[in-house]
Amino acid sequence: MSLDFGLTGVHCLVTGAAGGIGIVTVKLLLQLGARVTAHYNSKLGELSTLNDAVSIQADVRDEVSVDRLLQQAAAQNGGPVSVIVVNHGIWPVNNTHIADMSLSQWHNTMAVDLTGAFLLCRAYLRALREAPDVVKDTANIIFIGSTAGKFGEANHGDYAAAKSALMYGLVPTLKNEIVAIAPRGRVNSINPGWVATPMAEETLKDKAFVDKALATTPLQKVGTPADIARQIAVIASPVLSGHVNGMNIMVDGGMEGRLLFQPDRR
Repeated sequence: MSLDFGLTGVHCLVTGAAGGIGIVTVKLLLQLGARVTAHYNSKLGELSTLNDAVSIQADVRDEVSVDRLLQQAAAQNGGPVSVIVVNHGIWPVNNTHIADMSLSQWHNTMAVDLTGAFLLCRAYLRALREAPDVVKDTANIIFIGSTAGKFGEANHGDYAAAKSALMYGLVPTLKNEIVAIAPRGRVNSINPGWVATPMAEETLKDKAFVDKALATTPLQKVGTPADIARQIAVIASPVLSGHVNGMNIMVDGGMEGRLLFQPDRR
């Protein structure tokens, strides 16, 4: 028995798609029959090996660039975007206490991770207003949040604040706003824990760090991009998740929180 996700011919836009969770999501959506537009910031990365996706560069911090992204996606890939996966983001690798964080770092993280998400959603919703009903019927915003948005993350307060704003600010707001444009439109967030992506590669080489990160995780493993991509596909599906709206879906191995102090094992 084959499972129909209902995504055949549905136009999906994935941001931050040059690697990691993004590229795996693009490949999976293509396998499910979707028309996929893949956004990248500056380098094509693994997108250069794909012929079936339409790849478009844009600076998510810039409203003109974001508006152009949605326009080009529609022009180059058969019509307006139905499903947008807001996957892009930065996680500054330097550990910085809030007391020591520069304003420029704070502004840059917010500009990419939060303002970029706002600009994308705004451009998407404006385009959706003029879209035909067949596009509106599968309208869907999927944010990629983080356990940092739920539990916080010491020395990465900028990232945690941005992700929390997506998960607990934009999701419950937009789930009520999108239906004024698309009556069956949905908004949800997929929130990973630690995932073995290029962004986290150096950090995850530290065994002591990984042990601490997994100390409250029952499954005792770091996630893979495929773990996240599969959940994105399920939530994108109007067949499997047509009545799932306004949810924060944790894909974190059952993480219960942060281990603040190592236990004394002497």
